[in-house]
Amino acid sequence: MLGAGAWGTAMAVALSAHGALRLWCRDPAQAAAMQSCRENVRLLPGVTLPPAVSVSSDIAATVAGAPRVALAVPVNAVRETCQRLRDSGALGAGAAFYLLCKGFELATGELPHRVVEAELPGHPVFVLSGPSFAAEVGRGLPTAIALAGVDMDSARAQVESVHTARLRVYASNDRIGAEVGGAVKNVIAIAAGISDALGFGHNARAALVTRGLAEIARLGVALGGQAQTFYGLAGLGDLVLTTTSDLSRNRRLGLAVGRGESLEAAAAALGQVAEGVKTAQAVARLGREMGVELPITDAVCSVLFDGVPAQQAVAALLAREPRAEFGT
Repeated sequence: MLGAGAWGTAMAVALSAHGALRLWCRDPAQAAAMQSCRENVRLLPGVTLPPAVSVSSDIAATVAGAPRVALAVPVNAVRETCQRLRDSGALGAGAAFYLLCKGFELATGELPHRVVEAELPGHPVFVLSGPSFAAEVGRGLPTAIALAGVDMDSARAQVESVHTARLRVYASNDRIGAEVGGAVKNVIAIAAGISDALGFGHNARAALVTRGLAEIARLGVALGGQAQTFYGLAGLGDLVLTTTSDLSRNRRLGLAVGRGESLEAAAAALGQVAEGVKTAQAVARLGREMGVELPITDAVCSVLFDGVPAQQAVAALLAREPRAEFGT
């Protein structure tokens, strides 16, 4: 497991049900502290690391001989991490990669699985996505996610390596859809937080979730994803969770911005990465390049980066010309 944030730590705990698991932490001091006290005190307090989990800041030693490598680093660190793995020479031939990160690479607009395939050719790449807060996975609460591979046979072959008594895993052959759903829902969660902070109520939030799902599906299908994926765990399931719970970092950031805090202040107070911020920029750019209409994403960007007051951005959304719900 590469990446000892809250999500990487939680999944390390969950997947250690299958046996010994090595967790890589970039910071040597944090790695030593976690190995000693058996807890990620700052990011996942109260969750004890099982004896099967060892923690190290040595990336080569972490991956040496491993048949499976999970990437839980931020999306914009995926390429650099892959390059470090390649340069280390420790990665086993044909080792499978599980992607636990959500977003688009900001510099290129690429999906994470394509970044890994470009940097580490010859390694099968799978995407894990779905409604799964780290705190609940780490505590062993029941969770269901999707595991997407290049085809259904390859995905089914990997399911048992992830599935546990409390982590139910469904196979999928739509990596694009799983990644788009997992990425863009963070942008919609920021919008939902802003809406709630402005006191717009449950009706407005339900509308944002519903139209946000349409926006996610529109972009996902344009990129080559399957429409049905967006009505499953990696789409609707993850979207509902992230837009309605205050455990969501992106929703909390939206709440702070909606209350009038600057993006910088809101992000600093959060203390963790809210992937939806950089994702919003990458998605808005993709939408323009592909001619895909993404009004909620554009509104979020206008508030976060262009200084548009939240009330004004919402007014612009409401002022859009009425249209048919489906078929456009």
